Amino acid sequence: MKLTTRLPLALCLACTAAGAAAAGAAADGVAWLPAAADTDVDQAFAQARTEQKPVLLYWGAKWCPPCNQLKATLFNRQDFIERSRAFVAVSVDGDLPGAQKLGSRFKVRGYPTLILFNAEGAEITRLPGEVDAPQAMQVLQLGMSGGRPAAAVLADARAGRPLAPNEWRLLAFYSWDTDEAQLVPEAERAALLASLAAACPVKQTETATRLWLKALAASDNGQGLKADAVLRERMRKLLADPAATRAQMDVLTNWASEIVRALDAKGAQRTALLTAYDTALRRLEVDTTLSRADRMGALIARIDLARIDLPKNAKNVKLPAPLVKDVREQAARADRQISDGYERQAVITAAAYALAQAGLADESDALLKANLGKSHSPYYLMSSLGEHAKARGDTAEALRWYEQAFDASEGPATRLQWGSSYLSALVELSPQDAPRIERAASRLIGEAATQPDAFYERSARSLQRAGKKLQAWNDGGAHADVMQRLQAQLAPVCAKLPADDARRAACTTLLRGKV
Repeated sequence: MKLTTRLPLALCLACTAAGAAAAGAAADGVAWLPAAADTDVDQAFAQARTEQKPVLLYWGAKWCPPCNQLKATLFNRQDFIERSRAFVAVSVDGDLPGAQKLGSRFKVRGYPTLILFNAEGAEITRLPGEVDAPQAMQVLQLGMSGGRPAAAVLADARAGRPLAPNEWRLLAFYSWDTDEAQLVPEAERAALLASLAAACPVKQTETATRLWLKALAASDNGQGLKADAVLRERMRKLLADPAATRAQMDVLTNWASEIVRALDAKGAQRTALLTAYDTALRRLEVDTTLSRADRMGALIARIDLARIDLPKNAKNVKLPAPLVKDVREQAARADRQISDGYERQAVITAAAYALAQAGLADESDALLKANLGKSHSPYYLMSSLGEHAKARGDTAEALRWYEQAFDASEGPATRLQWGSSYLSALVELSPQDAPRIERAASRLIGEAATQPDAFYERSARSLQRAGKKLQAWNDGGAHADVMQRLQAQLAPVCAKLPADDARRAACTTLLRGKV
């Protein structure tokens, strides 16, 4: 879900579900089966084979804003609840003990990831979390209606074999962002999407449009689609068509800047493109058939396009007054009107980001602070406050928020992630404070020592980020004494791992690099 990468610290990579994080079945909701071990998932697949039902597996986390968005808009829908009786619903909360090992089994990393399997356990497709709820329902139905696995469909497409319209649609709506190289290596994605866009029959208008938009979004440094006058005219017609832009809302909002850059328009042509794009986004921003989060996403896309020629971390930006007014009004409206906790976690974090990107950092901070007591995961908001303080050069305040966020974080994988963020901030902002850095690193190792799956997936990557920061901090042996003490603390953690397991090598080299 691209919106997640817009939010501070990029703490998500994409989160999806409603009752998913809740354990067990709800009488009036989806009968989610919580899974934290291979045996849990194996039992779910056994049930699926017995009942001849597909399996829908959800991977997410409590704090993730887009996860909360889908909890508020998709999994509480009556039609989804009714449809859920036709599949076995499995939820994997990334903070359950053992969950990160399961993440390795299913090749899932970013929150959210949704995978649909057939009754025999073959992966049919990965569902996008960024589409709105009605589209998500349609994509789910595509996968459940006896369709072939996306891998087989893609193989035929690459071989030039004819595909059914629904098979093209399956590829167009496949969640390429959470593919994790299941269908294609990331480096080859842009070229693949460009080839699919070229091969899709033009008469399948909406599907073909989605494919070339995704190809544009992935096109970088000349990879993927090559911009030309025909493609730019096609984009102009799309942006002028309200129904068509509504159908492609998720791609247009989540990858606005990438699409404009890929189109490579110059001079007056580029000005016209930006104006047309902003007009289309303003329609989406006030479209009440969209959720608040999606409308906020359209507003954020407008901000991104207004900043497109500025350095990424530019400060003291001055955006058009009408746009700034819209940001203030939409943020205030969301804060005033939202009563659902899931929706608040999704929308207020996005609103705070929009305010900061619009040059209203103080107002962004005020919104975040006012919502600390209303959030079920306030540590996410604290991290944003730390980012803002860092951006304005207030080191003491930044580190205070990062530390508070670590202290307040909940769940084993989350604590490693937030602890790594705090330690990284310390090394970057206060490298001279060796005692504080050592304390933070020691706490992080202590957390890892209590977690059997600390060197799987997200948890492993959190520790590796921290390890690289510490190695750089110790360049030339500047802090050899600290590193020796930390290595001594880490040694028994590594010793518990099987000698022939790659995780043991990852652990032993964490603080001293490859040997």
